[in-house]
Amino acid sequence: MDEQAKDYLLKIPLWTKKKNTLEQTRKFLEQLGNPQQELAVIHVAGTNGKGSVCADLTAVLKEAGYQVGTFVSPHLVDIRERFLMNGEPAAEAVFEDCFRQVLSVTRGLMVQGYCHPTFFEFVFLMAMVLFAREKAEYVILETGMGGRLDTTNVIAHPLACIITSISLDHTQYLGNTIPKIAAEKAGIIKAGVPVIYDDNDFAASKVIRQRAGELGAPAYAVSEKEILMGEYAYFAAPYQARNAELAWRALEILKVPGVDKELCHKVWKTVRWHGRMEEAVPEVWLDGAHNPGGILAFIEAVKVQLAREKIQVQLLFAAVSDKDYKEMIHLLCDALPITRVTVVHLRSERGLDGQVLADQFKQAGCPSVVICETVAKALEVALRQQAKGDRLYVVGSLYLIGEIKELLKAGSFQRDKDSTRRGGMDVAGF
Repeated sequence: MDEQAKDYLLKIPLWTKKKNTLEQTRKFLEQLGNPQQELAVIHVAGTNGKGSVCADLTAVLKEAGYQVGTFVSPHLVDIRERFLMNGEPAAEAVFEDCFRQVLSVTRGLMVQGYCHPTFFEFVFLMAMVLFAREKAEYVILETGMGGRLDTTNVIAHPLACIITSISLDHTQYLGNTIPKIAAEKAGIIKAGVPVIYDDNDFAASKVIRQRAGELGAPAYAVSEKEILMGEYAYFAAPYQARNAELAWRALEILKVPGVDKELCHKVWKTVRWHGRMEEAVPEVWLDGAHNPGGILAFIEAVKVQLAREKIQVQLLFAAVSDKDYKEMIHLLCDALPITRVTVVHLRSERGLDGQVLADQFKQAGCPSVVICETVAKALEVALRQQAKGDRLYVVGSLYLIGEIKELLKAGSFQRDKDSTRRGGMDVAGF
């Protein structure tokens, strides 16, 4: 049944397009027994950095001895990655039982004229049931695309709200300016509930402060100039330090028993968030940056590595059609000394054709671009071209990271002790 449940969920986008209102979502929760009312929620919104903040909060609270439920998106390989208990995907039996409960309520309400939940609504409902069932003492809740109208915004009384960095993304839904997008993200702020926010964009911060003031919500700014970056030297990327500081400030403000800065540093030296400046295998780094703001943070991280090490930069790149891929590509080519790019068409129906991406890289001045039809082939080609001193960065889409993760999970990489090519990595099964 577990695979049937996953298959059902993954097919929802094919036949339901209408999003339920927050009031309609509350009706589903009511029929499920209002599990969300039992949960102590830290609500996280923003354009980039949400996943890292959630991972940082989860790791510290778990280390402090709490039962922690974490709802994040997207998943990279297995849909159960969206429902974490103490940092681990939900057990299959629990996942299946929660799926059955939500499906039963869905069928009952559809008879009454309600619409079937969208994919995101369905998994959110499952998460609320699951975390209540597992008696989570804290729930780290990541928004989906926005904030104000996001399904997760049915949570009426979170412990705290966190808003990470804001940049242009999903502009067709959230607005085409930073203030408009910030207003949507600030929609999660609740009366009297502390909001901790990234204060590195003046226009975004102004909107957040204004909304917090209207609701009497204590607002705590975290700006880069206030962060002691040396404290976070163990992170691979500067943006990870900024996200960790947001997490720390939230924990500090909430005065969580058993949590202090020393514990945070101890935990964060080992915590990793998959697909965010992650060295998946030697000299292959995965970063899920998929919009211009994320790409700028990725570039900043690579520049730190370039300053420390003598490496040649290779890219494996893919993107989906509703992202500003042209801007992402030009930012990459303008800022980094890229020697070679491999582009690929993703399995997603939104995936951009490799030729379109290759043309953009060539226009941006990239000296060598190879087009592949599948991610498996692209990875094989990129690694075969990789010489000693080359570092391959996989970037542009979380869908791409997910496909790479699948290949790794399937054991497509094998260590070849006799090979000096590609730093001793060999590729099998392509």
